[in-house]
Amino acid sequence: MERCVDETITTLESYIAKSDSFDSQLYEAMRYSLMAGGKRLRPFLVISSAELFDIPRSKALPIAAAIEMVHTYSLIHDDLPAMDNDDFRRGKPTCHKQFGEAIAILAGDALLTLAFQIVSCPKTNNNAAVRSEITNELALAAGAAGMVGGQMIDIAAETAIKPLSLNNVIEMQKRKTGALIKFACLAGPILGAQKGIRRNALADYAEKIGLAFQIIDDLLDHEGDEKTMGKAAGKDAVAGKATFVSLLGVQGARQRAEKLVSEAKSSLKVFGERSVLLKDVAQYIVDREK
Repeated sequence: MERCVDETITTLESYIAKSDSFDSQLYEAMRYSLMAGGKRLRPFLVISSAELFDIPRSKALPIAAAIEMVHTYSLIHDDLPAMDNDDFRRGKPTCHKQFGEAIAILAGDALLTLAFQIVSCPKTNNNAAVRSEITNELALAAGAAGMVGGQMIDIAAETAIKPLSLNNVIEMQKRKTGALIKFACLAGPILGAQKGIRRNALADYAEKIGLAFQIIDDLLDHEGDEKTMGKAAGKDAVAGKATFVSLLGVQGARQRAEKLVSEAKSSLKVFGERSVLLKDVAQYIVDREK
């Protein structure tokens, strides 16, 4: 996993230009947020799913970089005062605290746009059909049908008369958190122009680890501390948000996450021993402490 992370970071750095002109702060802000650390889970899933279909690392890395850019853009915008109003991310001042709100908004916009520039570029993949599907699936995962739509449900719930049910929370998190994770897992079969059982198996795996990831996030927000997590903890409870913890309780939420991870691992049986890394990732998701 460390090798994948290192190669992803190198690829990310290669895409972010350095500038001495009036736009230098924009690139500095983009780089600041991209290189602030993090798990790099989504790039790892892209690379690992690609390896299952014998896709060269050189074909997977641009997609891995692009999805990390989309993820980072979402964090920059989520942290803004108009959204979650967070001052720290990964133990460092958030982008808007470091550079101001205007530059933070532009940095997020630029990262999102650059991601689509990368996935749609013929140099990334010379197969037009593959490029088209990758671009379309990333747009679906990142937009109103996916991540942005999930965030909208979260915002709307703040003023809703009726609190979110468990099914509402599951739907919200499938879009807000799970959509990009699912895209990452499907990048491999898309790059390999594969349909059928193996692609469906990865989709099932992705949906389960995506929900497990969010359940653990909810548990960490409930039980964790700011020093370990690198960001504020306990905000969901203060805001009165419906979460897996508030709806299932601590024990129930953890049991649900463990069950999802077990089912995710079972989804990969079609890949045999080649799925060891993805099974390890699923276990990491439920065992992590930040």
